[in-house]
Amino acid sequence: MRGTSLQGFSELVVELGGDPEALLRDAHLPPAAIGDHDSFVSYRGVVTVLEAAAAATGAEDFGRRLALRQGLDILGPLGVAARTAASVGAALAAIEQYMAVYSPAIAVRVAAPPDERLAHFEWRIVADRPPPHRQSAELALGVSVRVFRLLAGDDFRPVTVQLRHEQPTVATAHGDYFGCPVRFGEPGYGFSFHRTTLERPLSSDSSVHAVVRDYLGSIAPPAEAGTEPVVRLIRRMLATGGPDLRLVADQLALHPRTLQRQLSGRGTSFATLVDEVRREEAERYLRETAMPLSQLAGVLGFSEQSALSRASRRWFGTSPTEVRRGNVTAPLG
Repeated sequence: MRGTSLQGFSELVVELGGDPEALLRDAHLPPAAIGDHDSFVSYRGVVTVLEAAAAATGAEDFGRRLALRQGLDILGPLGVAARTAASVGAALAAIEQYMAVYSPAIAVRVAAPPDERLAHFEWRIVADRPPPHRQSAELALGVSVRVFRLLAGDDFRPVTVQLRHEQPTVATAHGDYFGCPVRFGEPGYGFSFHRTTLERPLSSDSSVHAVVRDYLGSIAPPAEAGTEPVVRLIRRMLATGGPDLRLVADQLALHPRTLQRQLSGRGTSFATLVDEVRREEAERYLRETAMPLSQLAGVLGFSEQSALSRASRRWFGTSPTEVRRGNVTAPLG
């Protein structure tokens, strides 16, 4: 998931008297990634830390509270595509189509039968064996209602909200929060709304919308499994502490062992792909930039410059400095 999935998390935990850094550390989430759209965090880590925060602070409505601090902006360019669409329905269609850019672990769907008065918005986790995720679900639905209000107008209200989990034993204010009746113990998470909402026009910008959709299409994980989405994620994660098999698998909604099996079936491995991406990036930076080697080591996800030097000798048969000078014994490319 994108780091913006936890936008406002630390501030809310502090307000409730908790320790956000301890919670993030226990969930193996890097604090620097929180709120950063260009950073990736484990969806299981996000689910875990939200449940832990609710327990630690005693705020059973933690997810709903956090939703009040988030909006369309957490989706990055996907939010731009929604804002520039021609109608509410077109905006939601873009979000549905490209949600995997934000997180391959979740999906949303809008069902609008033409012969029915109501449409339905559904949110679900598509990854295998998700952990308990009440707080994540309520956060997602809270943000979704806010997005609907931003697009359709402040007067938007769901007709009913459906929650998969059972009603808490303590009194809750779900109905007041969502502004409509709430049903618990439902088959899934979502809400119904008037179908005519989809027809509301937006202040569209067709040229910007087309450009953003093209961009989203270029970075969206392909539906079929293969090495390209893995390579793309590895490339993005290089400078954020180095690619991690578990995190990459999480972003693709796969178990790490499943991802390893898929790569093995294609005659490669995760470690091999990481090494190949590092080699390509090292060659590009050494040939095209004057970036200091200590900085380049960090960009490539190495903990120290000496690791870059060793890798360079293995890849190119010489040191990074000699590669930069053009004195290479091993073939480049």
